Amino acid sequence: MLGLSKKELVVLKRLTTPIKIQNFLDALPRNGEKKGETYMSPRQVLKKKKAHCFEGALLAALALWLQGEKPLLFDLKAGGDKAGGDEDHVIALYKRNGYWGAISKTNHATLRFRDPVYKTLRELALSYFHEYFENKKGKKTLRKHSSKPFDLSKLDPGWVTTEKDLVEIINALEDAPHRRLFPQKNTRLLRPADKMELKAGRLVEWPPTDPRT
Repeated sequence: MLGLSKKELVVLKRLTTPIKIQNFLDALPRNGEKKGETYMSPRQVLKKKKAHCFEGALLAALALWLQGEKPLLFDLKAGGDKAGGDEDHVIALYKRNGYWGAISKTNHATLRFRDPVYKTLRELALSYFHEYFENKKGKKTLRKHSSKPFDLSKLDPGWVTTEKDLVEIINALEDAPHRRLFPQKNTRLLRPADKMELKAGRLVEWPPTDPRT
């Protein structure tokens, strides 16, 4: 079973639905990368008991794979058009009755789980747009999304259990084709997040002072 131990399989096979997977990710502390940047495998996430968005998406995709679904990632790309240096966000995809949903590990209040109500991947990506902004200036920064799902089952399954950082996967995901959400000329028409939105954007689930992060 992809090199997983019996103990790891017991944990992962309990996650039989996207909601159960999301609840499991929510209970994991955020990986604040206090000792440097990481791209941990699912095995390392279970061992370290923390994750950031990419690591959480990998674990979610693996849990779906163990339930007989494809392990699919989806990249939301920020920046460009002088939008600022906001970070990309990686989510795991699932589909129910022809509609897309997403499982997301985030420390913020809004870039979270998505119910399966989106007919297209563009619709799903747009659901993250208005709350995807820099917390200081309120500049909305989401610009592109993956052109198609990134299928982890096509890779060597060593990504499931390796102790090495999975830099090659994050690079492949970022280098894969992306589509713009809207024309560049519409950038100047975007309204920055207002004071109330900025206040909500400062809410975090796992503060950096928490020793578990």
